[in-house]
Amino acid sequence: MQFFGGSEISPSPPAPTASGNNAHMMYVFNRNGICLLYREWNRPLRTLSAQQDHKLMFGLLFSLKSLTAKMDPTSVEKGNLGVPQLPGQGCSFHSFRTNTYKLSFMETPSGIKLILVTHPRAGDLREPLKYIYNLYVEYVVKNPLYTPGTPIKCELFNTTLDQYVRGLG
Repeated sequence: MQFFGGSEISPSPPAPTASGNNAHMMYVFNRNGICLLYREWNRPLRTLSAQQDHKLMFGLLFSLKSLTAKMDPTSVEKGNLGVPQLPGQGCSFHSFRTNTYKLSFMETPSGIKLILVTHPRAGDLREPLKYIYNLYVEYVVKNPLYTPGTPIKCELFNTTLDQYVRGLG
C-alpha cells in the first residue's frame, strides 16, 4: 500500500502469470444474501470460518452499493445511507483494487451477485463475469434438479467454471 509520500508499506504481490493462477476466490450470492457458491483457487491465508467470510463479503457489497448510490453526483434523490437498493437502482460499482487483490462485481436484474477476487493487475472483468453468469444460467438455472436458493452442487458447472477461471490470465 502506498501513501502520499510514496513509501511502500507492504511488498507488491507477484505479477500475474500466464498459467492463469490470477483468480483467488469467487462468490455467488442470491438477492437475500445466501451464498450459493464459493470457490477458491489461490488463497493461501485462512482467517475466518466460511460462514463469517460470506457474511463479511456480502456486508462489504451491501455497504459499497449503498455508498456509491449515496455519492452519485447525477442523482437528485440520494436516499439514506444503508437503505437496501433494488438491483439496477442507483450508481453501481464494478470493481475496486488494493495492493494485494482486485474485487470485481456484477449484479444481475434478478439480484444474483457475482464476485471475483483476482490479482490486482487483472484488467476489466465485466465480460468474464457476464460469461460466468451465462454458465450459471445454462448449467444451474436451467437444471430441473436444482432448487433455487440452495447451494450450487452441479459438478459440470463447477468443472467448467474452474477451467474458464484458470484460463483468465
